[in-house]
Amino acid sequence: MISLKQITYVLAVEKTLHFKKAAELCSVSQSALSTAVAEMEKQLGLLIFERDNKKVLITPFGEQCLEKARKIKIQMDDLYQFGQALQSPLSYPMSLGIIPTIGPYLLPSVLPAVRKKYPDFRLRIIEEQSRVLVQKVKNGELDTAILALPYNIEGLLAFEFWQEDFYWVAHRDDALDMQKEITSAELKQARLMLLKDGHCLKDHALAACKLPSSETDSSLASTSLNTLVQMVAGRLGTTLVPAMALGQLLSGNSELKALHLNEPGPHRKIAFIVRANYPGVKNIELLIELMRKQLANNTKSGMLIST
Repeated sequence: MISLKQITYVLAVEKTLHFKKAAELCSVSQSALSTAVAEMEKQLGLLIFERDNKKVLITPFGEQCLEKARKIKIQMDDLYQFGQALQSPLSYPMSLGIIPTIGPYLLPSVLPAVRKKYPDFRLRIIEEQSRVLVQKVKNGELDTAILALPYNIEGLLAFEFWQEDFYWVAHRDDALDMQKEITSAELKQARLMLLKDGHCLKDHALAACKLPSSETDSSLASTSLNTLVQMVAGRLGTTLVPAMALGQLLSGNSELKALHLNEPGPHRKIAFIVRANYPGVKNIELLIELMRKQLANNTKSGMLIST
């Protein structure tokens, strides 16, 4: 009979396309992993992998087999977590993905409170772009992820817990005549720099401003908000920043000024995404309750800006 251990091993080989790396990922010897994979292939009567001394390839049968194995692994993990979910709150480890335009600004403000209330809670965090995180949640590689919506999460559930607007950031010398807000029409006169393609923040910013991508300066696009703000400080252009990130990004930059984007909001919504049958929804709800409370407290203290 095929075991869950064998399924775990073949999925590790699929991920790494390397038996030694797969063995390290599973914390077993290469010989033990190779033997288990070979035994599974013997039981199935067909090869899952084609391998030699240089490379590992997935056979056409292997593609179909691995797809079924992945579904079984997700169901088994969910079954195990179901039992854990009936125990004390947040007593089971959780893997969480988060996008770069949220992680550095949300986590420092909420994780201390989570750790204080649930000291035994073990949280594994990875930072990636939205498209990667959505796929990892669907594949069962992550329990949940925190994304900015709207975004295509077809087949997953979303639990919204925060919303915010964008702020236009410019050098003070370039914003002296501006009031406290700026419209998308006025932005057309600014040299607007945004994140590179692939970051959902760019799409959200363009949607909020009702601007085509051609209206931005693609030659000065960046992969991080911090780099964009430093470019603004160097008077290379202007940018749009979510409210959550303003305090951290503008701290110590007295030469910069931030104006609220006067367009219908919220400009983006922050949410947890999970699989439809994920058994740890109650734990997600506990985290949401704690995060909302902490974010509200930080807003009142001036650490965050809320709209």
